[in-house]
Formats: sequence, structure tokens, C-alpha cells
Amino acid sequence: MKHLNLNISTASKPYYLRLAQALEQSIKSGQVKIGEKLPSARSLAEQLQVNRHTVMRSYSELVAQGWVENLQRSHYRVSHALPIERSRKIRKDQSGTLKSFQWSLQKQPTETNFTKSSAHFQYNFSGGKPDTDLFPFDEYRSHINDALKNPRTESLNYGENQGDPNLIEQGLTYLRRRRSVQHKELIITNGSQEALFLISQMLLSPGDKVAVETLGYPPARQAFQAAGASLVEVIQDQAGISTKHLRHLARNQQLKCIYLTPLHQYPTTVTLSASRRAEIYQLALDYNLFIIEDDYDHEFHYRCQPISPMAAADPANLVIYLTSFSKIMFPAARAGMLAVPAALLQPLVNFRTTINHKPPMLLQDALARWMASGGFERHIRRCTKAYQQRYKNALQQLRRANQLGAQMHCQTPDGGMALWVQTRVNCELLATQLAQQSIYIQHQGEFSSATNSAVSRHIRLGFAGQSIETFNLGFNKIIDLVLRLQQQ
Repeated sequence: MKHLNLNISTASKPYYLRLAQALEQSIKSGQVKIGEKLPSARSLAEQLQVNRHTVMRSYSELVAQGWVENLQRSHYRVSHALPIERSRKIRKDQSGTLKSFQWSLQKQPTETNFTKSSAHFQYNFSGGKPDTDLFPFDEYRSHINDALKNPRTESLNYGENQGDPNLIEQGLTYLRRRRSVQHKELIITNGSQEALFLISQMLLSPGDKVAVETLGYPPARQAFQAAGASLVEVIQDQAGISTKHLRHLARNQQLKCIYLTPLHQYPTTVTLSASRRAEIYQLALDYNLFIIEDDYDHEFHYRCQPISPMAAADPANLVIYLTSFSKIMFPAARAGMLAVPAALLQPLVNFRTTINHKPPMLLQDALARWMASGGFERHIRRCTKAYQQRYKNALQQLRRANQLGAQMHCQTPDGGMALWVQTRVNCELLATQLAQQSIYIQHQGEFSSATNSAVSRHIRLGFAGQSIETFNLGFNKIIDLVLRLQQQ
């Protein structure tokens, strides 16, 4: 420790005593801990601009009182045997005269599993977890090094809150070539959640109604509710969101917008058909609604080519499209893309400045360089191949579970990173008991609204984030517990 914030008295006593008193107070207050190294006499003298011998006299005073130990030819440190009783009396006297400030929260965000890490579980079946063991860290590190060696100097200052220009260019090219999304303006966001927050705060007012699927992505719901919006749930069937029910709600509820995860519905994994997408788009035109399309894992589609996003055919410019790099790279990459009609670009960028003056430009620069090198798409191809093998294995293991009598069924999805598995047991209880075995799963109740009290019978079984061997070991334990619960 070379620097210490000290409050030195202006009393008339000698300076070395006032300094000793300030150091003693820093120990009592916990600013420096028992056994912690103190600044050297030379560095503290430089900090305070006093003679080194003055500091040494202060330290000698504290050594004599028992607050500090002098390790000869090494350093000073806080004593392991402090004058405890005196210190306790002072703290007691101080605490008796102070009252803790009472905080009043204006918002009460709901705590969910999405705010907690599941990384410490031995078997992690999280539905959106990529396998970080597949990520080419050495290759990516070279692009980070290049960005640090040759940064764009203008990017190091405030501004460019839309994102790194090179990453915007790469992102627009990628969306055009891989997802057919054109004629949108792009903002690079700190993941998809920031995108949802920006949209909600700018386009929703208290009392506005947002149509959401009955089972859906909780953080999106929280973003809408934080803007004061009300959620109107649309029922789902085997083919996804019910367009008939949605039309009924639009006719009677004065909706403002629709939030959808059409490629792999979150959490049920159902792919919304082209005909239903067209019907929803026409409905939005008829009732003057805008659509938020969350395309969170577009790349991972196995049984056929993925249907192009709704934003790819948007002549009325009513679709806001968002996606994330988290599923391709890793969640801590904190990079997402928000593609919006041109009229929304500058207002969103301006509002973003109120919460963040500057995005992480060096990291965005590195990502842009990686995309330009071709490494990004090579990594996607590797992951898609690996996840497709894990997808087939997960379906095979599910068939085996049923042969053993576990009664676990799913509607085979066209892609994604998870299966939506129906069981005959209480899946909230299942998840709780599996957690005691260091196994993490997500259950139906985590994706329902608070008003939905139905017994949880489904789990979202992620297969992408673990090797096949690890998945099978953990899934065997899930089967065993399901069989036991079925007998109760």
C-alpha cells in the first residue's frame, strides 16, 4: 500500500502526534485491517510532503502504543494484537450517537435466477449457456492486443455512443448476409438487456400495454415493467403464440407493442411459422403496433435453414430487432446489436448517453477486427457443429429416459440450445432437490408471471454448455430423481 487517505487534525500539538492520531483512527475505522502493510515512511512522507523522520516518529509512537508492528528492514504493519478494549469503547461510543440512514426504494425489481450465477454447479443445464471451452481465446487475444497497440485515438474520448464504427460496419454486413436484415440503423449495446431497457424507456409510457407470450423471458418483462408498462399475456399452443388470441387482445386492450422470440420461442423452443409471422405483422399494421423481435440464438438451427427474421421483411418499418453475441461468444463479452428504423437512431443514442457516456470501444474494436478476419464465422461453424451433435445426443438421452420409465417428453425443436421437457413431477421441487446435488436446471415457474400459479411440469434442459460426457453424467442423476419423485 503506497497511499492512505488520512484526516490530520489542525490542533496545536506537534505534527508527528497529529499524524499518529490520524493513523490510529484509520486502524480503528477499519480503513486498514489487522496485519495489513502500511505505507513506508518514505512514501508516506512524499504523500504528505513532510520529512521522513517525522513519519518515523509517528510510527514509533504507534509501535509503543501497540497499534503498529515494525518488521525490521521490511515494513510497518497493523498489529495483530491491537489495544482491543480501548478500540471497542471508542466504536461503541460512536455507534451510540449515529443512526443508520433509511433508504426508500422507488422501484422493486424482482429477484430471479437470471440475476444469479449458475457457474458453480458441477452440472449446468442452463438453457442459454454456451460452452466457453470452445471459444478460441488465444486467437481473440491477438485482436485485443492489436486494438491496444493501434487504437483509434478518437475512440478513446467521449462520443461515438452508437458504438465502434468498425463494429457497426461488420455488424450490418453480418446481419445483411446471414440474417437478411437490411434498411436498419445499428446500435452496439451492452448485451440485449441494455437494448430492451433503452427501447422500453424511450417508447413506453406508464400504463401502456405490451403483449407478451404467457411463458417468456423474465428480464424482458422486467424492462417493460420498469418503464411503467402493463403486460398482457397471449396464450401459446403447440405452434407458438396464438394469433387468434393476439387479435382479440389487440381489438380490446389497446396494445402498444408486441414482444416476440419467434425463431426459438423462449423458453418453449417452438419456431413460429412463416404464416403466423405474416399474420402477426399484418395485425400490427392494422392496430398501429410495433414489434420487438428478440433473435437471441439465430445461428444454432439444425434441422433446416432458419426462417429469416421478421425484421428482414419490414416494409412499414415497425420492427425493432435485437440480438446478442452472448450465445456465440460468452455472456461476459457484453455485446449486442440493436437494429432500429432510422427515425429511432438518434433519440436512442441520445438517451443512452444519460446512462452511459461511452461504450467499451477497445473491446468493440477487438471484436470488429475478429469479425473482419473471418475468425468470428469460423467459430460459429465450429460451435454449430458441436451443438448439433449435443442436440442429437440430448434427444437420444431423452428417449433412453422414457425407456427407463421417467416419462420425459419434448416437442423436437428445429434448433436452439435447449429442450422444453414435459414431466409428470413437480419441476420446482425437482430443481430444488437437484441443486442439492450441484445440478442446475430451469423450471417452468421461472418463466411464468407471478399470477400464474400452475404446478411446474416442464424444465428447460440446456444441452449446449457442456460436453456430451458431462451432460450424460448429469442427466443420469436427473433421471434417477425423476423416477423417485414419480413414485411419491
